[in-house]
Amino acid sequence: MLTNQDLRQISEKGISEEKLNNQLEQFKTGFPFLKLEAAAAIGKGIRAPKADEQQQFINAWNDYKAEGHKVVKFVPASGAASRMFKDMFAFVDAAYDVPTTDFEKHYFDNIHKFAFFEALDAVCKKNEGKGVDELMAAGNYKAVAAQMLRPEGLNYGQLPKGLLLFHNYAEGPRTPMEEHLVEGALYAASNGQAHVHFTVSHEHMELFKQKVAEKADLYAKKYGISYDITFSEQKPSTDTVAANADNTPFRNDDGSLLFRPGGHGALIENLNEIDADIIFVKNIDNVVPDRLKQDTVEWKQIIAGVLVTLQKKAFEYMRLLESGRYSHEQIEEVIRFVQQDLCCRKADIKELEDAELVIYLKKKLNRPMRVCGVVKNVGEPGGGPFLTYNQDGTVSLQILESSQIDKSNKEYMEMFTKGTHFNPVDLVCAVKDYNGKPFNLPDFVDKTTGFISSKSKSGKELKALELPGLWNGAMSDWSTVFVEVPLSTFNPVKTVNDLLREQHQ
Repeated sequence: MLTNQDLRQISEKGISEEKLNNQLEQFKTGFPFLKLEAAAAIGKGIRAPKADEQQQFINAWNDYKAEGHKVVKFVPASGAASRMFKDMFAFVDAAYDVPTTDFEKHYFDNIHKFAFFEALDAVCKKNEGKGVDELMAAGNYKAVAAQMLRPEGLNYGQLPKGLLLFHNYAEGPRTPMEEHLVEGALYAASNGQAHVHFTVSHEHMELFKQKVAEKADLYAKKYGISYDITFSEQKPSTDTVAANADNTPFRNDDGSLLFRPGGHGALIENLNEIDADIIFVKNIDNVVPDRLKQDTVEWKQIIAGVLVTLQKKAFEYMRLLESGRYSHEQIEEVIRFVQQDLCCRKADIKELEDAELVIYLKKKLNRPMRVCGVVKNVGEPGGGPFLTYNQDGTVSLQILESSQIDKSNKEYMEMFTKGTHFNPVDLVCAVKDYNGKPFNLPDFVDKTTGFISSKSKSGKELKALELPGLWNGAMSDWSTVFVEVPLSTFNPVKTVNDLLREQHQ
């Protein structure tokens, strides 16, 4: 039963009573697993363009930009870096004082290689009276780790990943946020301007704005462009209520309802507010130094070229169907395009009457489109590309997380574990229709693809509701195409020691 205090609380968040009750109902009913046809592979939903095709797609992308279309680079950057330092937090709290695990030894043996070393050395001298090397020589390794993590030092345990020093350069170290500004200049600039949008958490907004004010002009001069850099926060109305084990609302000590961020799927609302023809989506931590950017820049242009080539064709077919003047052969051609190029198949398509067939084809052509880069599976955790059954009976390409797969189904688990490719969150999206009108992206979310996870608060277990993921269920009803991109374009930083990989040095 909701109290007056509850109703006030949800009203302030912009959440309706109906939405809240729906969420509580979802805890009871759970979410259905997805029905899979197969893991996508080369020739089976994944394209692998040859060298001559690659050049054609790069040319198509450059031609498209030259026409004056607006391109935006969208970077989800709200996560704190705390998980990156899980092992170092454990070391600070450990019963021993010297590096003992392989992780700890690797960190301290290579500490001079981190781009943040000089900053860390400076705060150690300021707060401990000794530099990093002196502290380590005296066996005081914990002080070094604590100065990296804690607010009085670098505060890396609480800062967002986007503002950590990742890469060394002769002119000084760079944050991931700066690397994304450089990428924006290299492949997403049109009309002499690069539009870059970061989604950040409320408490880090000012820090991001300060860093942009400090650095943007430097890169604008370097690349001969101007920047339009914007920010947004995850909306409070996309938070989800937490529940107890018996599916009743979980309450804080003061009796208020506990709400949690709804996961990255909430960002579909932020994406929906971006005014652009084409939007690149890439995670904040997947960046490399300039010496390795060539592959990234080339393949971003290739997947964007694939997208605009397919979009142009879809628009032509849409106008043809709208005109009402088409032959049987032309309808056959549209069917082939939807089935082969857009990888969307309907088993009973031959049974549809002509009028129904045209309605079906229009529905599949007139929707947002995305091309996703996928890399060969090398055992990294995360989602994979699959052919799955949709609610309307069609089979299409989707990116799935393991939580969406029925683990008791041996056939499905085999598909998942033996999948040849992996999703590195490398998307380029077309979000306007053939008349140039923006799609309302929340209309294309499959609301049955959320999931429930176990969390805890103040030592009490709770159930958390995750919205359909941004590149999973939130884009379920988009036209999706997969393109194999080289592994060199995928270099995420999940732990601090990943910064010691050759790709980040």
